[in-house]
Amino acid sequence: MPRMTITAPQRQPGDDLPCLVIREKTEHTSRAERKRRDSFGMFDGYDSCSEDTSSSSSSDESEEEVAPLPSSLPIIKNNGQVYTYPDGKSGMATCEMCGMVGVRDAFYSKTKRFCSVSCSRSYSSNSKKASILARLQGKPPTKKAKVLQKQPLVAKLAAYAQYQATLQNQAKTKAAAVPVEGFSWGNYINSNSFTAAPVTCFKHAPMGTCWGDISEGVRVEVLNTDCSLPTKVFWIAGIVKLAGYNALLRYEGFENDSSLDFWCNVCGSDIHPVGWCATSGKPLVPPRSIQHKYTNWKAFLVKRLTGAKTLPPDFSQKVSESMQYPFKTSMRVEVVDKTHLCRTRVAVVECVIGGRLRLVYEESEDKTDDFWCHMYSPLIHHIGWSRSIGHRFKRSDITKKQEGHFDAPPHLFMKVKEVDTAGEWFKEGMKLEAIDPLNLSAICVATIRKVLADGFLMIGIDGSEAADGSDWFCYHATSPSIFPVGFCEINMIELTPPRGYAKLPFKWFDYLRETDSIAAPVKLFNKEVPNHGFHVGMKLEAVDLMEPRLVCVATVTRIIHRLLRIHFDGWEDEYDQWVDCESPDLYPVGWCQLTGYQLQPPAPQSSRDSQSSSSKQKKKAKSQQYKGHKKMTSLQLKEELLDGEEYSFLQGASDQESNGSASYYIKQEP
Repeated sequence: MPRMTITAPQRQPGDDLPCLVIREKTEHTSRAERKRRDSFGMFDGYDSCSEDTSSSSSSDESEEEVAPLPSSLPIIKNNGQVYTYPDGKSGMATCEMCGMVGVRDAFYSKTKRFCSVSCSRSYSSNSKKASILARLQGKPPTKKAKVLQKQPLVAKLAAYAQYQATLQNQAKTKAAAVPVEGFSWGNYINSNSFTAAPVTCFKHAPMGTCWGDISEGVRVEVLNTDCSLPTKVFWIAGIVKLAGYNALLRYEGFENDSSLDFWCNVCGSDIHPVGWCATSGKPLVPPRSIQHKYTNWKAFLVKRLTGAKTLPPDFSQKVSESMQYPFKTSMRVEVVDKTHLCRTRVAVVECVIGGRLRLVYEESEDKTDDFWCHMYSPLIHHIGWSRSIGHRFKRSDITKKQEGHFDAPPHLFMKVKEVDTAGEWFKEGMKLEAIDPLNLSAICVATIRKVLADGFLMIGIDGSEAADGSDWFCYHATSPSIFPVGFCEINMIELTPPRGYAKLPFKWFDYLRETDSIAAPVKLFNKEVPNHGFHVGMKLEAVDLMEPRLVCVATVTRIIHRLLRIHFDGWEDEYDQWVDCESPDLYPVGWCQLTGYQLQPPAPQSSRDSQSSSSKQKKKAKSQQYKGHKKMTSLQLKEELLDGEEYSFLQGASDQESNGSASYYIKQEP
């Protein structure tokens, strides 16, 4: 008679995730051995008992004892019946051949070293062609497969404890996650039927380039929370819905019952590929609510998991590697001067959280004069960059490096595309359209004020420039934040005319003639549009570039080629920001939870109701959400502006794209 056995998770052609495969065998074997081989290595936590316990083993008896567990722990036998501890003192045992964990009293013969006759014979003859552990690890069977070394439960628990300690040590390098009271991405998405942008849209984020085929239907092993046992037990769940890093999971056996569905971060430490419990010596126990729903859980799981996909065995390792950042504390960089955006200053990396850098200006004695941006931001550069391209630079009063500080290697910074400036190129005085770094929701009439080396341009917004040019900002020629004349009209975007310009509606032809200027040639602009994968309505986590220490719940509300309009949920449209699709300041849902960064939830109804015509009051409510250290809030700066009738600039980060350069600040409101 043909029989079914489980082999290792295998990758199918074109698939990124391993599949659980069942193969048929036709050779004749004894009933006891057939029952032994029918069991899953991946279900060793409960499928641990054999009917045949009358034979003897040639192996020596193991005296390894394990602390007793509560008698209420159900362990499922091969015959589908539930076995419980007779007196609560028998403890657990681990098969030295296959690594299966089960009730010690139910193991084979007096030695209690093996879970079945077949394991005892295989151990004695050294003839087992492949161990369950080898199959789970994807290792092909070999004719000279070695017998597994003795691995009692205590040793496995110790190994798992070491694994957990490693995760905790890695977590020490991250900031502690600050929970947002009353906000849950899962509830927010479920209650409104929202869709989140997939992780593959964010190449700079952890796992952004190696997410693979993780999708609905993938099976994983997770903690069983529907259990009253004092020890941790696990069960298999399937992904019902994906929202960024977060997955809505449903335990196997619940079918269409969503009563115990729960959200979990796929990249977290509490989610594992199928087979992890077997290799880690962890018990798989069905949820209490459905414990008696099936008499033969093994047969049920065989049917449910045959051909199903699970996470790659090295998934957690990939997550860990993708969260290693090259920038280290005490590195020196050049970064835009937040008080004069036309120049750069030296700053020192104070901390790194999820690739975001807190930079402290070198002259700040109390370390409160800081600046936040991503490590791929076009606002930071290696030491000496400003001099190399002719950009203005504020010399530090500190004559030599402080002890322990060192220059960040140039190769760590985002590279810009090479451009050919030998032929027709941008010239001073040329007109164009540009995202206003002082008002990110607007695209304005702008002028090239200075042409720097390596394709960098100094640009000013017409009608809003300071007399000394201190509010000029730097973009690279390939930046998607600058556009040729007529871009807004073609794409039906409102173009903001120069302040004080009375001849409305604004017409470029008339304006060029009146100012005796020419438009920058269209062919010089970046027209590349990547297949970014964003769609209108998608949810994500986005940096408020006017207050770059804030990462907020946001929505994509409009897409123009590679340009995204980001709306911050709960706030008025005037706070929207135009951002490039490859901006390192956009993140998948769940990024803050994964990295330990604080997420700013949507504004509560009370805040929205209190919004008045005063932009100052509305900005105050938003700024006060941030709980970190601040030298001066944006409200305070705005109040000074309104009182002094002068321009001032607030720290910010312009990250329209990986290859551009700009600065985002606050200016006097009209």
